[in-house]
Amino acid sequence: MNATDYAAWTWTPGASLDGLRLARLPRPAPGTHEVLVANTAIALNPVDWKMIDWGRDDWREGQVPGVDGAGIVVAAGSASGLRVGTRVAYHQALSAGGSFAECTLLPAHAVYPLPDSLDDAVAASLPCPGLTAWQALEKLPASGNQDVLVTGAGGAVGLLLAQLAVQRGLRVWVTASPRHRDALLRLGIAGVFDYRDTQWPQRLRDVLGPRRLFAAFDTVSGAHAASLAPLLGYNGHLVCIQDRQENAPLPAFSTAISLHEVALNSIHAHGDTLDWQTLRHAAASLMQAVADGQLQAPARQFFDFAELPDALRRLKSGDGGGKWISRLPAPMVVA
Repeated sequence: MNATDYAAWTWTPGASLDGLRLARLPRPAPGTHEVLVANTAIALNPVDWKMIDWGRDDWREGQVPGVDGAGIVVAAGSASGLRVGTRVAYHQALSAGGSFAECTLLPAHAVYPLPDSLDDAVAASLPCPGLTAWQALEKLPASGNQDVLVTGAGGAVGLLLAQLAVQRGLRVWVTASPRHRDALLRLGIAGVFDYRDTQWPQRLRDVLGPRRLFAAFDTVSGAHAASLAPLLGYNGHLVCIQDRQENAPLPAFSTAISLHEVALNSIHAHGDTLDWQTLRHAAASLMQAVADGQLQAPARQFFDFAELPDALRRLKSGDGGGKWISRLPAPMVVA
């Protein structure tokens, strides 16, 4: 990035990942309540390739995708409350210019200052999965010593959610690939079921005995979430992290379960000042917990910024594991 322009990956309507083009764009100046962040780490999320594939009504040719990044504030509006040189992470709105670039323009309320000891690549890996996991857990009323299920605990959201649930005092059961079993058990997970075993729901019932699940957190799909509803007990909670329940999955006046939708991006359009204060506090706690070793971040694998479309293809295909991260050079900053 230089004083006048910066490199960014841009979107072409209808062309999917093959339509991503590396372009140079004019460097923006932040408004009164905005900051310009020079990205030092960019993280990929499934929502990134999905939006590139599907497009959005508010996207036009030249849109810069990407929701998660970390970097350094290189310019700040007069009412932003942030100083040039501050290290931050962020989760950008899908409708705005994204993180697949050397710099990103953001509302000041949407960035999170980082603990000094937290590496930028780790920080970039946390906002989307970490805050999604936090939002999912916040759907539940306060309760301890209850049984909950997290599907897909080998993924970033499931891994973080399972740990947060254990720390809340819940008894956590998960589905994951067998290769994750030992690592998950070391985190305090009560039991790990192989998601490819078609009998895993019955195995969970056998372990629970007379107990029923207080909550099921699903990271797979709306249809998969609906299949979990019979595992829930009276007044249980079905939390959809992928998709949502358009119709009640169980008959009326049966176990009277509550249905929950998780949509982190919605705060950008519908969150008020208090919502953002709460989210920023959660982000700060999340980052500090990882920095202090109290929360294990997802594993990371790295790619060159110039190879971003190929990294998205590999993420889409399920190649590898953990979070895909690109590091960018830190800018020269005069505070």
